[in-house]
Amino acid sequence: MADADAIASAVLEEFGKLPAKRKPSVRDNGLHEWVPMAGIVAKGASKLPQANGVAIHDWHAEILAIRAFNRFVLEECKRLALEGDGVSQSEFIYRRTTAQHENNEQQGTTNVWQGQPFAWREDVSLYMYCSEAPCGDASMELIMAAQDDASPWEIPSPTPGDLPTQTPALASTDDTPLPGRAYFSQLGIVRRKPSRGDAPPSLSKSCSDKLALKQVTSLLSSLTSTLVSPANAYLSTVVLPESQYSVAACSRCFSFSVAGEGRMAPLLDTSVSAKLAGAGYTFREFRVETTRMEFPFSRRTILPSSSTSASTERTDTKTKKLIASNLATSWTLNGPRDGEGLVGGVLQGRKQFDPRGASLVSRRKMWALAREVCSSMELEDDGEIKQALGSTDLAYDEIKDGSSLLAGRRRAKEEAKRVALKGWVRNTGDGSFKLE
Repeated sequence: MADADAIASAVLEEFGKLPAKRKPSVRDNGLHEWVPMAGIVAKGASKLPQANGVAIHDWHAEILAIRAFNRFVLEECKRLALEGDGVSQSEFIYRRTTAQHENNEQQGTTNVWQGQPFAWREDVSLYMYCSEAPCGDASMELIMAAQDDASPWEIPSPTPGDLPTQTPALASTDDTPLPGRAYFSQLGIVRRKPSRGDAPPSLSKSCSDKLALKQVTSLLSSLTSTLVSPANAYLSTVVLPESQYSVAACSRCFSFSVAGEGRMAPLLDTSVSAKLAGAGYTFREFRVETTRMEFPFSRRTILPSSSTSASTERTDTKTKKLIASNLATSWTLNGPRDGEGLVGGVLQGRKQFDPRGASLVSRRKMWALAREVCSSMELEDDGEIKQALGSTDLAYDEIKDGSSLLAGRRRAKEEAKRVALKGWVRNTGDGSFKLE
């Protein structure tokens, strides 16, 4: 088991190496910017239709880290592909053999495609550090504790024409709407990303819910899953600062513990487990561990006193005030040295839907990289993979929702949503684009 402090330190040290332009700053008006941060460590032994795969519509720290991880994996695949048959593995991934593909068939997954040419190494575990509790269910106790009045809110009845995000309801219903951080007395339910009260309704699920689902689908995205087997690409541990850890919340949100009211418990049902296995997936719960280390740009570090909730601190000379930074930074070991700076889901300085502003972790750029990998190597399953990734006729969603290569992944996701993450409303609108 890796030391939680070591995982946190690895992420914090890499962030510290980035140039100042990639970090929060003190604005001219004296406001101190703060930002949440997340990183993945590999350790051995309603504008969506306009996005066209360019803009990232969820750049919360945890999700950006997962996107960056997928970019890293595809870059590793490309490197191995370009080095030819003489090189069969890197520090992180390896080429699968015909015998390994046949072994999948012997394990009862013959009804789904499992012919990915690469796999994550079994001896390399994956860890995530988060500087804040993930938004959504894993942070609800912290939200309640920060309220002046933590009394449960009265739940209004839905009215005709309400979007699923506009009225909350009990988690037991099949069409659970998606509140943000409001109605915090409702626990164990799927929530959307929190936002300002005057923001347009969103169907983007909370980081808590997306991380919970990754315990079934692995960290690999749809396109990465066509090239890399998900079998070993699951998180082993999530590390949180002690101040951001609620035992009750994390147990309920991520675990199968019946005693802890874990909402993932239904996934251990024999029939459900069999369905996941038949799809080529499983439920692999990650541990949650804590560290006393804090991110230098967290609210608690900038305002270390108990006045953090008020976002001010009296110093000898002036009052220090906080504001959330609008800058997101993405960095990988095999990417640009200084990483990428993102504002509004696109490269800093670019307009939101300008193709030149597409990040390396955007859907468009990730698909283009997957296509490069595909064309750089001889694939045993040459037809199916190249037909899907190399097509100029198929739209992104047609691959994600229609390709036989991803049938098992779709089945596993739907089963997890059906029994554990009830009320999950799909977010659509950014998948109609094609690559030239």
